[in-house]
Amino acid sequence: MSRAAQQAVRLVEVGARDGLQNEAQVLTPEVRLQLLQRLADAGLRTLEAGAFVSPRWVPQMAGSDQVFQALPERPGVTWTALVPNVQGLEAALAAGCREVAVFAAASEAFSQKNINCSIARSLERFDTVLQGARAAGIKVRGYVSCVMECPFSGRVEPEAVATVSAALYAMGCYEISLGDTLGSGTPRATRALIKACSRVVPVAALAGHFHDTYGMAVANVHSALEAGVRVFDSSVAGLGGCPYSPGATGNVATEDLVYLLDGLGMEHGVDLDRLMAAGAFINARLGRETGSKVAQALQAKGRLAIGH
Repeated sequence: MSRAAQQAVRLVEVGARDGLQNEAQVLTPEVRLQLLQRLADAGLRTLEAGAFVSPRWVPQMAGSDQVFQALPERPGVTWTALVPNVQGLEAALAAGCREVAVFAAASEAFSQKNINCSIARSLERFDTVLQGARAAGIKVRGYVSCVMECPFSGRVEPEAVATVSAALYAMGCYEISLGDTLGSGTPRATRALIKACSRVVPVAALAGHFHDTYGMAVANVHSALEAGVRVFDSSVAGLGGCPYSPGATGNVATEDLVYLLDGLGMEHGVDLDRLMAAGAFINARLGRETGSKVAQALQAKGRLAIGH
């Protein structure tokens, strides 16, 4: 691998799905579409645009079909969707989605609370989704939640995460995103996690998904970078949280991650000023303050315009 390739990082922007679905306010498909367009204009190339789940359970994602139908073809940009089952996959395909993601948990207790079935049963469901995706010629990404700790059963061992990650990878997920759902991880725990998972999944196929509840997300990203991970999920303005974990904050803010990568001299392709403008836009729609430390600092210096 060339040095340039080693220094290139791919960001997966999850604010319009993982972020917004954990915000109390429900936004229209039109506003979500505007957010996605602004994020793509900032240089982000992989963006979660919605989820094909029951609007009864996740009202924030209602109208995801409208979002996908309105999204334009943009060279080099991939719009992705979360799907829980075959029905979700079929709805995503009907809306024109060309990449989907499935989600499993490394904790039995969380799996039961979140999707009302065991880990083993969830993997059986996803195998059927993978078969359908292969038949349709689209890629599937795998998420593993609670990779550090479960809000119901406590500490999660790295080996348990590795087992679920290996199963998703074996069934055809091209990439496995490791989610610190509670945001309680530390750099040392991150190193142990990557070490365990890289024994069964190539490190090039691993991604980091760090929430910032304890203020450790950027430090954990840095630790994962040192372990060879080059793909990270992030959420503009730090949108999001976890409904099963009181106090859990959103994913690491994309602005903060871009600032870190700039400081390390690592390529990412994102324009920080445009990114912050996208964050200001969605914060204004939600009536919230940004969760990004970088945006807060630059706003104080007068660099960040109010979204409109």
